[in-house]
Amino acid sequence: MEAVPLGAQEALTVSALTGFRIVELAESVAGEFCGKLLADLGADVIKVERPGWGSPTRAMASGSAAARPGLVFAYLNTNKRSAVWDLRRAADVERLHGLLAGADAVIDDRVATGGRVPAEDIATRHPGLVCCSVTPYGRDADGELQNARSLNVFHASGWGYHTPSNADSASPPLKGPGRFLTDYEAGLDAALCVAAALFGRLHSGEGEFVDVSQQAVMVSRADCVLGRFISGEIAPGHTRHDYDQAGPAAFFPSRDGHVYLYMTNRSHWLALRSLMDEPDWLASFDDDWLEFGVTRERVAAFRRGFAGWMRDRPGAETAEKAQRLGLPLVPVNGAEELAHSSQYRHREFFQNLHHPREGVVRYPTVGYRFGASPVRLAAAAPPLGAHTAEVAAQLDAPRTPPAVKRPQLKAPKRPRGGPLQGVRVVALTKVWAGPYAGKLLSFLGAEVIKVENSRRPEEMRAYGGTDIDHAPYFLSLNPEILSVDLDIKEAEGSRKVRELIARSDIVINNLRPQAMERSGLGHTELTAIKPDIISVSIKMWGNDGPMGYQTGYAPCFAALAGMASLVGVPGGAPQGTSMRYGDSTVGAAAAFAAVAALLHRERTGEGQFVDVSAVEVLSSMIGDRLLEHSLTGVPLLPDGNRNPDMAPHGCYPCTDHAWVSIAVPDDGAWRRLCRALGASRLAGDIRYATPPDRLRHVDDLDADLSELTRPHDADTLAHRLRRAGVPAATSATAVDVIGDELLWQRGAYRFVTDHLEGRRPVLGPSWRMTRCPADIDRGAPRLGEDDDYVLGELLGQTGARNT
Repeated sequence: MEAVPLGAQEALTVSALTGFRIVELAESVAGEFCGKLLADLGADVIKVERPGWGSPTRAMASGSAAARPGLVFAYLNTNKRSAVWDLRRAADVERLHGLLAGADAVIDDRVATGGRVPAEDIATRHPGLVCCSVTPYGRDADGELQNARSLNVFHASGWGYHTPSNADSASPPLKGPGRFLTDYEAGLDAALCVAAALFGRLHSGEGEFVDVSQQAVMVSRADCVLGRFISGEIAPGHTRHDYDQAGPAAFFPSRDGHVYLYMTNRSHWLALRSLMDEPDWLASFDDDWLEFGVTRERVAAFRRGFAGWMRDRPGAETAEKAQRLGLPLVPVNGAEELAHSSQYRHREFFQNLHHPREGVVRYPTVGYRFGASPVRLAAAAPPLGAHTAEVAAQLDAPRTPPAVKRPQLKAPKRPRGGPLQGVRVVALTKVWAGPYAGKLLSFLGAEVIKVENSRRPEEMRAYGGTDIDHAPYFLSLNPEILSVDLDIKEAEGSRKVRELIARSDIVINNLRPQAMERSGLGHTELTAIKPDIISVSIKMWGNDGPMGYQTGYAPCFAALAGMASLVGVPGGAPQGTSMRYGDSTVGAAAAFAAVAALLHRERTGEGQFVDVSAVEVLSSMIGDRLLEHSLTGVPLLPDGNRNPDMAPHGCYPCTDHAWVSIAVPDDGAWRRLCRALGASRLAGDIRYATPPDRLRHVDDLDADLSELTRPHDADTLAHRLRRAGVPAATSATAVDVIGDELLWQRGAYRFVTDHLEGRRPVLGPSWRMTRCPADIDRGAPRLGEDDDYVLGELLGQTGARNT
């Protein structure tokens, strides 16, 4: 089935980005995922491909021998159109410029055009266009870094070294779930930037040039952890446990699989005691030990006891009982469990779509639901060049670009620039996912006002530091955020929050299920306050469905989403990625969905409810693997560092307990690797003669390569291999990431000023914008620091306090 032309799509449904035209020159997974996110929200994404073979993702293997090549392309290119032009020919280059002249944005990755049509030249020739470039380390990185693969970026960002949690230091770091985690994360930030820049373009008529670094995206996702280190609140240990969290959180075998338990406080402990019917051995633990008495010995003793109790019990049934008690215990889902999930059926996370080769196939969708502009998979990925003639015929056809129906830009307290300047966000958020969404929106120029309560400060103000205004987690997450002290549980505080919402554009919350409704701030009540309000809600499972009442934390999301089951050694138990992974990804998805809904409102005058499911967001980050299971039924299991297209592909030991990541995509890179290592024996080994041979003997290959890398310094070896044309990177420690010169040069770290700490570094955005970047120089607020502005200037109250 070919993609449906834009006009036909409009007849089917009006999605949030219907009416925008995006040209996709990218051939990387990151660029194609950016285009997919925009296309699945209704944008007309035209993919310009090379003659003959098209995008390289068309030929990528799947993880299962039972699936044919092309599955990765099938996942990344739903709802797009394909035009084949040869950009070595001047006539086709001019056709491309004709297409760009009538487009709203272009996605580039520096690969597809082979430098023949540089993104900088496109931006110069089409100044009204939003140009987004997404590359491994940013456009200004050294040439030797530009051939990096997802594995290398994962390690250069620090996530690889710290995966899995509770790692055995003698075992290699693992790549994380799936094959393309860094690509999908970068594509998500790129889509957010494109959507925000399109909003700015609607109001200014001017284009933007956006430069996204995959490495900086991944580093940004660790802002809470790295923020504590760069603030000096704690010193990193230079070990693989630096991203871990003290406490007993871990995976445990059950009778029918595995469960993940997360506990941090007294209420969790009391719930667990009730779940276990108070066995005698629990009496040796104080009820507040999770807060004040965590030691290595106590954690080990608890894990032994709980493992013995859990081993003979059913996972999902026990987890459901635990959730009813308020205990974050969840089953570790695999693709099979997700395929039969009553929650996913209720929310229609999988949608049937006709694939041109495979027939009707169940595709994973997205992690957010739009009340007024639904997401819909209208067409499978297109055959190569299926729309060449159609696109060519449209080059000279008149097109009415999207326009603002009723401008609503607001004067902020402090104009900072950025494409979202003039947008006001009310944030009823806590911990990580919700505040991270607010942080990204503020980095794009929005005025984000956090509603807090001094009698019940949120958790991040309570961890570390000397008081609620010096808490390092909070300081890391909330630069450029405003704070107003109001209690939504009291009548007066609730009234003032309503008045603030009436003067705002977006309300975002990640409170517990039904908390907003109990406070009279459900979406129905919000629309009575402001009919075109955009209300964004982030919950573990979303706001409805049989499991919508459940709550949890980031590692719970990853376990439920199918991610954790993919991480581990082949044939072993699931180990999961770093326990710190997940919250920030969910926050980024919520920010993107919020901006997409904002674009819809600007053009239609219609607000809406945006329902974000944290678990669904993370499932979408392994969407190609879930699509593979849908096609083959083959179980998805832990796969170590293996990759069906590359061998060697892994992390190899070096001196001083360091590691180097190496990814060899073809025979040329294999020969260069052997020369750089002086490994003529390996080069002549018949077991490793061809890519299929190396994949068949991957265990022997990894062992042989480990012996060759072991005597080397990791940094020196990685540099030597990159200079030779072999994708490689040191597995960076937290200290390495903090000291990374390229990240500092890009502005991935920023210095901000506040009334408490003076000048201090925080993690900045993963992107750089050329025309109108937002200023980022104000640190996190004191609780209630902006009361006078909010209550006085915005709400017009006299005698407003400023605590």
